[in-house]
Amino acid sequence: DSEGGLYVCMNTFLGFGREHIERHYRKTGQCVYLHLKRHVIEKVPGASGGALPKKRNAKLFLDLETNGDLNSDDFEYEDEAKLVLFPDHYEISLPNIEELPALVTIACDALLSAKSPYRKQDPDSWEEELQASKHAKTLVQLDNGVRIPPSGWKCSKCDLRENLWLNLTDGSVLCGKWFFDGSGGNGHAVEHYKETGYPLAVKLGTITPDGADVYSFDEEEPVLDPHIAKHLAHFGIDMLQMQVTENGLRDNDIKPRVSEWEVIQEAGVKLKPMYGPGYTGMKNLGNSCYLNAVMQAIFSIPEFQRAYVGNLPRIFDYSPLDPTQDFSTQMAKLGHGLLSGQYSKPPMKSELIEQVMKEEHKPQHNGVSPRMFKAFISKGHPEFSSNRQQDAQEFFLYLINLVERNPVGSENPSDVFRFLVEERTQCCQSRKVRYTERVDYIMQLPVAMEAATNKDELIAYELKRREAEAARRPAPELVRAKIPFSACLQAFSEPNNVEDFWSSALQAKSAGVKTSRFASFPEYLVVQIKKFTFGLDWIPKKLDVSIDMPDFLDISHLRARGLQPGEEELPDIAPPIVIPDDPKALDIDESSVMQLAEMGFPLEACRKAVYYTGNLGAEVAFNWIIAHMEEPDFAEPLVIPAFGEAASSGAAAFGAVGLDNQPPEEMVAIIVSMGFQRNLAIQALKATNNNLERALEWIFSHPQLEEESEPALDMMDMENRANANTLAETGSEGPRIKDGSGRYELFGFISHMGTSTMSGHYVCHLKKEGRWVIYNDLRVCASERPPKDLGYIYFYHRVPS
Repeated sequence: DSEGGLYVCMNTFLGFGREHIERHYRKTGQCVYLHLKRHVIEKVPGASGGALPKKRNAKLFLDLETNGDLNSDDFEYEDEAKLVLFPDHYEISLPNIEELPALVTIACDALLSAKSPYRKQDPDSWEEELQASKHAKTLVQLDNGVRIPPSGWKCSKCDLRENLWLNLTDGSVLCGKWFFDGSGGNGHAVEHYKETGYPLAVKLGTITPDGADVYSFDEEEPVLDPHIAKHLAHFGIDMLQMQVTENGLRDNDIKPRVSEWEVIQEAGVKLKPMYGPGYTGMKNLGNSCYLNAVMQAIFSIPEFQRAYVGNLPRIFDYSPLDPTQDFSTQMAKLGHGLLSGQYSKPPMKSELIEQVMKEEHKPQHNGVSPRMFKAFISKGHPEFSSNRQQDAQEFFLYLINLVERNPVGSENPSDVFRFLVEERTQCCQSRKVRYTERVDYIMQLPVAMEAATNKDELIAYELKRREAEAARRPAPELVRAKIPFSACLQAFSEPNNVEDFWSSALQAKSAGVKTSRFASFPEYLVVQIKKFTFGLDWIPKKLDVSIDMPDFLDISHLRARGLQPGEEELPDIAPPIVIPDDPKALDIDESSVMQLAEMGFPLEACRKAVYYTGNLGAEVAFNWIIAHMEEPDFAEPLVIPAFGEAASSGAAAFGAVGLDNQPPEEMVAIIVSMGFQRNLAIQALKATNNNLERALEWIFSHPQLEEESEPALDMMDMENRANANTLAETGSEGPRIKDGSGRYELFGFISHMGTSTMSGHYVCHLKKEGRWVIYNDLRVCASERPPKDLGYIYFYHRVPS
């Protein structure tokens, strides 16, 4: 609520705006609420040049999602808390020890002192508190002749090439511990400190003209090094010169930029900032650039704009009691922030003149901060709820699944991505075939490395790189493999071997091949370049390639044709399910696991799918994944069942689960004690897999079901067991598709920088009003050199025939 503050129920601890609190009281009978209100004191210029305080209420709905800093020098605020008793609205100001029971006082104090979700999720909260190290000024650096090359680093005590730290005393390059920056290491940097006492180290890969990440082993925390430029120069790393090069030289004086980070972010090119509706940036919440890039692309599509921003008044009017837990509300709110232009305004001329006169740069508070959006959509997901880097393709599919499950009106905006894939599987021995159809949202193109047009250059580069690494010299200038797009498209259309294919014609395993074609073409075609693969150590790796992606794409020749004359279909017989007497004796087929993991599914989910389908191949395991991807433990590690449980586990794996999942009586009693009806409590628990917190959220988002009776429970339970594909269906008519021409035009792409999905950075380029624009978190600029050949996910829209 923009003026009324927030009311927190002292029994359920759910928060409500002013317009919903009366409804909650009538519905539940709960009568004690904590009323929180924040008054922001904004300093405005006075006549004498001073600052006069101007008091206003904090807007708790939209303004707190912007990138404004209410703790900056421009703002001060006062918090007001009262205890409100319904129905008389009797108010008791806090603190008030005399009038309140001890338990009530303790509960109020706990609520008032708890961290808000904004503070919990804001990684900048600790970065702003970094202190200068006590060792920085007096640091002794050994004159041992060590010079650090610009690339090709590896730990001097092991072969690790990631999470490397440069000791600022002796120049040793060593790996960090596994928990630093979410990446792995053997702790050699810490061991070196314990042996030598050299206190400061800088993380390689974080050095920029603006600074670097420095850690003090002695102080046991990240620190600032005011003399970092001098300390790095001791080992041949010249930060200051790098800054002069980027800002002071002519383009023809600059060495050609081939680094993925430089090319994709268009470093070294002066980019013009863009402002206004559709040109709003998003704050990086700590490795949330994957979310930022995907949401910028999503809200550039008219169907999503109409569904959420166009329907914003209706969505807000009909939002549930707790709008923070409503998908449509959060999508509409984010879309409004990105498209309204309210958070993307150019600086005033007076501000620019003041900055120039004071020789300081004051950052503009433009852009939105999607904290609440991320907190809601990632809730319960083991990966997206963390602050680790994630795969943008996996998040895109996850988001589309949420859109499918939370329709807005009669038409779902995700329909524009949906298409049908026809899969033709042929038994190589009997020559019989089987045609099946499945729903998909992304066209995954393999990288045809064997078709590289610069193989001689690649061979020469690899030899030079190995020689430089052995001699500890700087690596040679990067040579990137150039792959024709036509070769990738050809690789997509060619038949693939089916591992462990079971032929129903032979009633045995046989060799099989599968070919995929489009049974329908979507309105918007999303193309993923399968750059990520797995190394021998199961660490995801990325293929650094350049692909000449076309501006106009025609895939009409990939239209499916169905069963052809002369083809004989395979018998419709399911393979036998073989479960060993000792389940632990079953070896997991790692090749099938790898095939599924390369599709973007979590590794542990792939292992479970292969295990529970008895190693019958990737195709059968894929169907298991589709049927179980909504389960809360979908990505949890595989737990081998104990002896005697295998049969029940196997049955559950194929969906043979009864509907008798009566919720625990103690959970039902808790919800009933809050004032809700028993049948509604049971219905909510069944709909949320007996999760108490989600059940309460479900009740508030389904107020119309309060009076419904018990017979509807089984249907609700069956609906919640539906898999991702059947969610897209309408009755018995099948999935909603928007078939049409197979001709498309490129309008956007998402690029990834880094060596794997577990690290790096994402940037989005979109074509708007006839020109390309780069969206790099908060920075939105006109693109001068859009790197269309280095993208990871491409967005095409259909061209009318």
